[in-house]
Amino acid sequence: MKPLADRIALVTGASRGIGRAIAVRLAQDGALVGVHYRAEGDKAKEMLDLIRVRGGDGFLVAADLADPAGATQLADAVIGELRTRRDPPTLDILVNNAGIDDRKTIEQVTEADFDRMLQINFRSPFFLIQKLLPVVADGGRIINISSMAARLSFPTMPVYAPTKAALSTLSRVLAAHLGPRGITVNAVLPGATSTDLNPAAADPQRSGAIRDTVALGRIAEPDDIAPVVAFLASREGGWITGETIEASGGQRL
Repeated sequence: MKPLADRIALVTGASRGIGRAIAVRLAQDGALVGVHYRAEGDKAKEMLDLIRVRGGDGFLVAADLADPAGATQLADAVIGELRTRRDPPTLDILVNNAGIDDRKTIEQVTEADFDRMLQINFRSPFFLIQKLLPVVADGGRIINISSMAARLSFPTMPVYAPTKAALSTLSRVLAAHLGPRGITVNAVLPGATSTDLNPAAADPQRSGAIRDTVALGRIAEPDDIAPVVAFLASREGGWITGETIEASGGQRL
């Protein structure tokens, strides 16, 4: 029996990067995975095909989380999908992964930059959790993808880092609030990972300086992060809640 058999999961920002790796891993572990994407429908479809080729299954849901109405639209779409599969509709695992970064110093940040990053990185996951809570199963899992930037000082992350710190803090608050329902809430903090969100880490010529700060001596790949999320989503991870778990290979120890 696969560890997540008979579970239904939603992964936001699942068409690429860390979200893609998480969705693939949860499906491999037996979950039916909702693959959320914003506009890259072709990549999302390829992602779903990959899941199915590997013996899993899932469904696609589109929503723009930069739109203030996006979280509600996504929640409505997911609940509609759940109704076709379960009565009553229930969701077992929610992974808030979607996020953006725009490397600028505070002098360079515009109000539009600030609002967009706050919307996608914190406001949308906050309200997505709120809208989905009525259908999150007792004993379910909420896993928020934060960042190790939340505990460090990067001058070009004056908005990104605080939004991720807010997501980590929200995880602790909700862990206490939802504990009576047996719902665990945790934050995973990836370090430098080779994705298009972090072009310096993905660039072989520029990544050397970053690699030198990592105790394990290399830049992470998305597949390094996904098993941490899969463990927290599993029954074996059921006694961990309210935690911020850094998955950085020992970066900047």
